[in-house]
Amino acid sequence: MHPLTANEDSRLLFWARVRKSAVPPLMIESATARRMTGDWAGACAAAHVDVDLWLGDLDRKLAAKVRADLRHLAPDLLRWHFPRVTDGLLRPGLTVSLARYGTARHLVARTPPAWAAAGGRISLALWDPSRPRAGAGGHPHPHPDRRFRLDLHRHLWDARRAGELGERSGARHWLAGSCASHRWRAEAELMLRAEGRTDDVVTVRLSAQHQLTLNPATGEIAPGRAGPVLPDAAIWVPPDLELLRSGLINADRLHPLVASALVPDHRPLHSARPPDGPRLIQCCGVTHRIALVDGKLVPLDHDPDEIRREELLIALGGTSSPCLQAIQSPEEQAETAARQLAHGLYRAGLAGFAVHPPARVRTSRARPRHASSR
Repeated sequence: MHPLTANEDSRLLFWARVRKSAVPPLMIESATARRMTGDWAGACAAAHVDVDLWLGDLDRKLAAKVRADLRHLAPDLLRWHFPRVTDGLLRPGLTVSLARYGTARHLVARTPPAWAAAGGRISLALWDPSRPRAGAGGHPHPHPDRRFRLDLHRHLWDARRAGELGERSGARHWLAGSCASHRWRAEAELMLRAEGRTDDVVTVRLSAQHQLTLNPATGEIAPGRAGPVLPDAAIWVPPDLELLRSGLINADRLHPLVASALVPDHRPLHSARPPDGPRLIQCCGVTHRIALVDGKLVPLDHDPDEIRREELLIALGGTSSPCLQAIQSPEEQAETAARQLAHGLYRAGLAGFAVHPPARVRTSRARPRHASSR
């Protein structure tokens, strides 16, 4: 831990607040579970990311590349690292390049303008420079932003590359400030190579008033501006690393992929519950279990007679037990997610893949108290 200046302290306290609530653990858990099963559209729905992709319009080779990237997209990780403004909200009206296919199309993530923020939604789309406004609706800046780009920093959204965050952020170096200056030279070379440019200098934008010129060949830095702008993701140390080093956050409060990259020997305090494992509920003063049985959620510690009595009580306007309330809540969430998934597939031109909400749990089929979970 190192002493903080007043400005550093204020900035890190801001990021500590953002990290506490901007990407809730339940969103991360839900999006990760769907991504791990190959359900990229469901993962996007769980992370409040809309899909505006029409893969049917693409040739087979390009469509295969886009699908491969979508399968490994961690939309909750993208939300975690997405540029934000001073109130902690996602930067509005922004188009961020996630991947570039040749010299033409980009997979992009967009935020709507501030007046249409819709609770912090992000949308995925394809951008084609030959049709710059195609599919962009009324977006004020449909073209990829040069300053905020992640196509050269896939570790900030691609689950396969998330482990690179440690090296590229400076986790293995002791950094006195928020600038990742140890990486500027390598990042500049990477950008120039990707652009196919022969420029020998790049611009490092520290603020609107303070910009530097970097010569990657020699490592020389001087005041001024010349050449293409180095992306923000290459200039700054991610706030998570600074929060860890200042003691304002612990690894358990980080996104799991971020925690594993920045603190390789970290082990979560609580291991994730298997998808079909029993869930413990405090019900009527005792601990009960609900679990998946034959693909349906059932209360394992209520016998059929109890369930029938509760169903009658509910029909008469009464309140059900905590076990049945807990079952009803995941069912409603699953139905909502299924509707969002169906809408996302429709927008993506994949309407032929029917998606139906899960059947309601028939609690009357609950097993007696001695039943064990699978």
